[in-house]
Amino acid sequence: MDVLSQFTSPFHAFARSAAQTPEAVFLAAPASAHLPYAPEGFRHGYGAFAADVAALQAEYAAAGYGKGARVALMLGSRPVFFAHWLALNALGVSIVPVNPDLRADEVAFQLGMARTGLLVAAAAYVPALRAAALPGCAVIAAGEAILPYEGAILGQIGGHDDECALLFTSGSTGKPKGCKLSNRYFLQMAGWFHGQGGIAAIGGQAEINLTPLPMFHMNALGCSAVGMIVIGGTIVPLDRFHASTWWASVAESQATMVHCLGVIPAILLRLPPDAAERAHVARFAFAPSVDAGHRAVFEARFRLPIVDAWAMTETGGGAATSTAREASGFAARCIGRPGPGMDYRIVDESGAEAGLGVPGELLVRAAGDDPRAGFFSGYLDDDAATEAAWAGGWFHTGDYVRAESDGLLYFFDRKKSIVRRSGENIAVLEVESVLGGLAGVAAVAVTPVDDDLRGEEVFAFVVLADDAPAADEALAEALVRGCAARLAYHKLPGYVAFAAELPLSATKKLARGDIKVLAASVLARGAGAAFDMRELKARLRRV
Repeated sequence: MDVLSQFTSPFHAFARSAAQTPEAVFLAAPASAHLPYAPEGFRHGYGAFAADVAALQAEYAAAGYGKGARVALMLGSRPVFFAHWLALNALGVSIVPVNPDLRADEVAFQLGMARTGLLVAAAAYVPALRAAALPGCAVIAAGEAILPYEGAILGQIGGHDDECALLFTSGSTGKPKGCKLSNRYFLQMAGWFHGQGGIAAIGGQAEINLTPLPMFHMNALGCSAVGMIVIGGTIVPLDRFHASTWWASVAESQATMVHCLGVIPAILLRLPPDAAERAHVARFAFAPSVDAGHRAVFEARFRLPIVDAWAMTETGGGAATSTAREASGFAARCIGRPGPGMDYRIVDESGAEAGLGVPGELLVRAAGDDPRAGFFSGYLDDDAATEAAWAGGWFHTGDYVRAESDGLLYFFDRKKSIVRRSGENIAVLEVESVLGGLAGVAAVAVTPVDDDLRGEEVFAFVVLADDAPAADEALAEALVRGCAARLAYHKLPGYVAFAAELPLSATKKLARGDIKVLAASVLARGAGAAFDMRELKARLRRV
């Protein structure tokens, strides 16, 4: 589907769908999802929702919002999120979707970087946000009067290259980086999603896409949301994944496709058999990073083929792979075949081409005259990091893969210092910064460890100061609770091990590779070698 030739922005695509099929369902959620903000579910047609968007658009325009402005949204996946996003996109305003699990310091950091003066939040979040006194940013609840804005360019409709959203992604520098994503980026992401073919072939208006993934990630915003908008299809945006109601929601919504991550099949396979698990009509599950041992069992039990894939926030649809066209039974860690619009190289540490079957860093670019077409527009306020990522005219992914003679790519490992937990990228330097600032901590090293359920978990080695309390489970719990005041729950250490010293390189830097191997060996020793904080993380999530 040539999305770019038909539309200039997500709003343009939405307006076309609303005009052509106003009676079609735009947003829906079944009662079985038990959404806290819509217990009976909801159903919004394109035409009626377009009227809501137009009213918000007029209100924002009257308040002075236009091209050059950014508005932060902490609205989760509620229908009101889509209303504000599309109204703002119509005016050329960029959105900054904020993860509601973030703590006040994390929110303040992102909003400060984005230089947005307005945060529109769900009513439940407003008291805490106002109490945090976010510097330079006013907080209003959705439905309250829009506060005025000065300095925007009014009356210009956003084009392909105008910023649509600013999404934050964890890098290796300790703090999240703001990725500037254009209208072109999201439209091309939707075009790539439609072009997968094979078992993920997508039709027209009758398609219903159910996703529990958050709208502050490019997967949900680009594939699920814009992917359905361009064809007039239906989005079923759940608040999050709920194992006990998942299959009922998939069946009741009549979803033709579902989105998830590797952790979700792992959890579903632990549930006892239920008739609802085969009552669905979905054709495929778009589920990157599913454990190879889970995939075949999942497909057989639930009669739902899994499509694996690879992409990054920075690459979007400009460079992405998919297994949608492959026969079932491909080998473990296969991320599929590169799309026709993607050029790639796999290189060793010297920059030379790695041979077949040899792991190396994946370098990517868009095929054609513009190597950055469809990629992110750059890191916010960090041209140096942007150009470093594009060294030599190729985007350096930091992911190590290998190519085989069949043309398929296989994921090997990550070069960057991140933990990939349940689809969330967690910068180890960010966790180290917070943990290392707690009383009694002399040094700290954080690394990923394998986790059967969540892919990876956060593991922390802690070297205590001389005057610190005893190195026991109570202290480990106190350290995790101390981190929870400044970090979202998913970033908290899942394991804490106390050490006399940390592995260092010849230049006295943390030896990341040695630390990762050491953490795995500590866990292999069993109980007592490290303190398991995963249940505490789960409890802190609900606080």
